[in-house]
Amino acid sequence: MRLAIVDEQVKSDRSPIELPQLTDAESNLVARHLHVLVEIGVISRRRSSDDGRRRYIHLQRSVLADLQPGAALLPVPVVFVCTHNSARSQLAVALWVSTTDTLATSAGTQPASCVHPGAVAAGHRAGLDLSTATPRGLDEVDMTGCLVVTVCDRAHEDLDPRPSWLHWSITDPVATPSKRAFDRTVVELRDRIASLIEIAS
Repeated sequence: MRLAIVDEQVKSDRSPIELPQLTDAESNLVARHLHVLVEIGVISRRRSSDDGRRRYIHLQRSVLADLQPGAALLPVPVVFVCTHNSARSQLAVALWVSTTDTLATSAGTQPASCVHPGAVAAGHRAGLDLSTATPRGLDEVDMTGCLVVTVCDRAHEDLDPRPSWLHWSITDPVATPSKRAFDRTVVELRDRIASLIEIAS
């Protein structure tokens, strides 16, 4: 059971209420194993940046640096979703395209008028070109046959995600815009993408 939980966390952050369905186990059993994994430092709990009553389980990847857990993923196009489609999802697309041969796009539940300048600058520092990126709404993107990854808590909680969707609980750099915040987002997204590529390979 603990291996199943960790395998799920390699791909996606999950809330404790999602894990019983995904692991086909009773909620009290999942809670007991989560407690053990927290105690030994394999996972941590993060408060949702949108609904503070909600928590997400987050894998401490450094603990498993020499292991490669996880189920295989098919090489399909990826759609990264956040609320405004102005920073995290745009950076995720640029990072994905720069490291894989798989198509990727992004969309927002409430798209902004433009990509945030801080995201464009952070992308430039990381060797990514976001100069022509434009926010789009979900209704403008065909997600048929795609792997969908929500990269903000609000989008994940506003939508009705399928069990096959992944969620990465990443802090919004626009909330406290600084060079460091945007660069930290790039690093976290790069690490998440690298983990997903390792699973798929």
